[in-house]
Amino acid sequence: MSDDGHEQNGHEKVPSRQRRRFEGISSRTYEHPADRSALVALRKLSGFDTVFKALSGLLPERSLRLLFLSDSVRVSDAQFAHLNDMLRDACYILDLEKVPPMYVNQDPQPNAMCIGLDDPIIVVTTGLVELLDEEEMRSVIGHEVGHALSGHAVYRTILLFLTNLAVRVAWIPLGNLAIMAIVTALREWFRKSELSADRAGLLVGQDLRASMRGLMKIAGGNHLHEMNVDAFLAQAEEYESAGDLRDSVLKILNVLPRTHPFTAVRAAELKKWAESRDYQRIMDGHYPRRDADKDTSVSDSFRQSAASYASDMKNSKDPLMKLVSDIAGGAGDLGGRVRRGFGGFASGAPKDAGNTTDATAAPDGGAEQAPRESRSDDEDTDGRN
Repeated sequence: MSDDGHEQNGHEKVPSRQRRRFEGISSRTYEHPADRSALVALRKLSGFDTVFKALSGLLPERSLRLLFLSDSVRVSDAQFAHLNDMLRDACYILDLEKVPPMYVNQDPQPNAMCIGLDDPIIVVTTGLVELLDEEEMRSVIGHEVGHALSGHAVYRTILLFLTNLAVRVAWIPLGNLAIMAIVTALREWFRKSELSADRAGLLVGQDLRASMRGLMKIAGGNHLHEMNVDAFLAQAEEYESAGDLRDSVLKILNVLPRTHPFTAVRAAELKKWAESRDYQRIMDGHYPRRDADKDTSVSDSFRQSAASYASDMKNSKDPLMKLVSDIAGGAGDLGGRVRRGFGGFASGAPKDAGNTTDATAAPDGGAEQAPRESRSDDEDTDGRN
């Protein structure tokens, strides 16, 4: 289909061009394996819809709908018409039958969300609208339509419910701990759902550079002339591979409370998917159809999820992931590698070369002084690697 460029409110004018439509596309097409396995399992639960509709009634979802209706601007042909065009385009490309209402909310913080179980609504902030150009905004709207097609509001609903419940049962011994363990798992699913929605945004915009720019602007603001996509992706590479085991632990602690992956990591993940054979097959018209969703195997979905995590661990450059992979593979000298990885945590041990018979890694990455004739230069080098 074709779309027209606009030159309104400072947005970049872009030429009309054809975009591929994915008729009858299943959300399984673009969902991250971990996200897909969770959704397939939830959809197979008997009485699932009834339970979560009841849960949504306990949450402020209805209140939020009224709030946005009364205190935000609803997108239409009469208001934010260029956004309305992009919304309808996104729904057409992903073959979403019912176009969800979309609101623009006055908030300088760039943000967007999709809420609601039965009738999802999309909300974008003025900060986001003012930050992104047409093509970047198109990918964001596609991202939110992807959430709607997948039914990701389920995650948000359960997370809100369990978070509220955790506060109420905090006085019960171990009660809060058990609920927070579930919340932590749900946050992991939710983070993967964001990667899924990023892929949906790319399928809608069909412009990888625009998707990259949008993520980069969300991270660094509207100074595009001061930023570079390749350098931004290099940050993700450095984040993935730099440091030692201490940094690996800190990465885990930093990401645990978050519902979204870090922005540079999202950009790198999206680029990797865009360069994959799976993406090319989708663009060639080969993708799962939603009329086959009911026949999807839960066990197959979980196997694919496990295989994805295993592949990520095997290919990861993160020191902790490499260590875990080595343990699984039976690598030797793991004790020494752990000591070297956590070298900075250790306090300096008394160095008594006369009483030392073993050469162990010291906190600074060197070795405690053992008799020099017991080690070769090659062994020193191997120890540091």
